[in-house]
Amino acid sequence: MHRDSGEALQRWISYSLIFFFLASCGGNKLRAPVEERRIKPLPVPASYSVQRGDTLFSIAWRYGLDYRALASKNRIVSPYTIFPGQRVYLTASPPRVAQKKPPVPVRRPTPKPIAKAPPKTAPKSHPRSVKKPTSSQAVAKWRWPTNGKVTRGYSSSVHKGIDIDGKRGDGIYAVAAGRVVYAGTGIVGYGELIIVKHSDVYLSAYGHNSRLLVSEGEQIKVGQQIAEKGSSGTDTVKLHFEIRKEGKPIDPKRVLPPR
Repeated sequence: MHRDSGEALQRWISYSLIFFFLASCGGNKLRAPVEERRIKPLPVPASYSVQRGDTLFSIAWRYGLDYRALASKNRIVSPYTIFPGQRVYLTASPPRVAQKKPPVPVRRPTPKPIAKAPPKTAPKSHPRSVKKPTSSQAVAKWRWPTNGKVTRGYSSSVHKGIDIDGKRGDGIYAVAAGRVVYAGTGIVGYGELIIVKHSDVYLSAYGHNSRLLVSEGEQIKVGQQIAEKGSSGTDTVKLHFEIRKEGKPIDPKRVLPPR
């Protein structure tokens, strides 16, 4: 009887050791930050159904596309208004709209012309040359979006921007003048996000904010505070900052002034 009890006790100790070993192994797994979990870019679908809160700019940003090419493909004109439920074509071509043939005009007998007095000739006027507005591609002035240390740099294959540390509530500032084209949480991995259009070519993005201070469509100045630093969508307080040129990410340090 004592022998059976001793064997049962040894088995219990063995099972307990195995359990604690497995539990300790599982508990030591490192949790990757949000940006690490989204290393692979989203595959670009043939088309996308617009959701509430989307803008053409946020859709283009999500899939790494140039908003101008997306607008042209879908015959969307400035100011690029889209609606929930609308189908935006990304890689596929939109369906052709059938054009109705114009009705055949009915020929009617033309009346005989009535003689009129010759019109008085007005003095010739020289038309003024009208300059067409040109879309600016350059940005007049850049500045850094916030104070803090760059804790993670740009990588074309892994990290599409830079991370800047700091305290919750630190100010986030526009790096250049422009217009807010997205403000919300609709893009996974960025938390509270702001996207600013600076020119036809350049966009900037500010992620993981704790509070947004501007809204879509608002014109902003360089250096204007647009948000407060936070940890939305991630596990540490920081600003994730990106610049995109013609829809493609570039190293922000290429255009930002030296610190």
